[in-house]
Amino acid sequence: MNIVIYGTGGVGGYFGVRLAQAENTVTFIARGKHLEAIQKNGLQLKSIKGDYLVFPVNATANISEVTDIDLILVCVKTWQLEAAAKEIKQVLNEKTMVISLLNGVNNAEVLGEIIDKKYLLGGLCKVVSKIEDYGIINHISFEPTVVFGELANVKSERALLLEKLFLNAGITNKLAENIQTEIWAKFLFISTISAIGALTRATIGEMLASPELKKMMHQTAEEIVAVAKAKGVYLSDSLVEQQFKMIESQPYETTSSLQRDIMEGKPSELEAQTGTIVKMGIELGIPTPVNAFIYACLLPQEKNSRVRRPKTEV
Repeated sequence: MNIVIYGTGGVGGYFGVRLAQAENTVTFIARGKHLEAIQKNGLQLKSIKGDYLVFPVNATANISEVTDIDLILVCVKTWQLEAAAKEIKQVLNEKTMVISLLNGVNNAEVLGEIIDKKYLLGGLCKVVSKIEDYGIINHISFEPTVVFGELANVKSERALLLEKLFLNAGITNKLAENIQTEIWAKFLFISTISAIGALTRATIGEMLASPELKKMMHQTAEEIVAVAKAKGVYLSDSLVEQQFKMIESQPYETTSSLQRDIMEGKPSELEAQTGTIVKMGIELGIPTPVNAFIYACLLPQEKNSRVRRPKTEV
């Protein structure tokens, strides 16, 4: 396939390298010094599942330079999604598929306000990875997984084609029966650990070791489930327990990307995660006191980061 990775951070960098390793034509969209390093030295993946260097590499800051695209994996931050959609809209052809692998539950809706929904599939990913240095992606833990599916929850020909694509690249994947349920389940996992991690400056292991913090994490998760159910999204009664088993399986020093961004003074996905739950709770009449407290504590830092850093590299 002819694939574009729109956003070459920890997520886009990892999955893009694996797709390139499987001999697909992959173009990486990046910015600034990260792009310069990729163009000069290639894109290096350091991974617990095996290292790989893509060199020479197709990399650019301008997606308009790429033609005849089969698949675009959107891997920017949620607050960059609208701007990304406006650029992506210019390069679509009849066969192009667009999948967001971002955290959050509203990504398809945001994209669908700009891009015709016929191009869109729902998606998410599970991976712990980050930019270690310009041109270097470090996959730290977790079995990298892509979950995807048609927004109408049908097994289309193109969805089956994507399943084959990921399998051929050695990427663990799941063609979802219900992509909305899968997105909310991932959202529950990431939103349970991210904002509270940013507030406490603690790793997953440190938070789990504290009875008080672990209780707050459970309360956060239960509020998310209540909001999801009020929106008509099916989540199993055992989901919180399942997600906490997954959280507890992570390395002691694990932190989320939202937490790292806030701690580094960068704009984060606070609004797309905890802020979304608080706002949905207000709209639906569902109390979210723990999420609301965490959100209120972090919001001043988030606002300050956007004043200091109005733009960021992709």
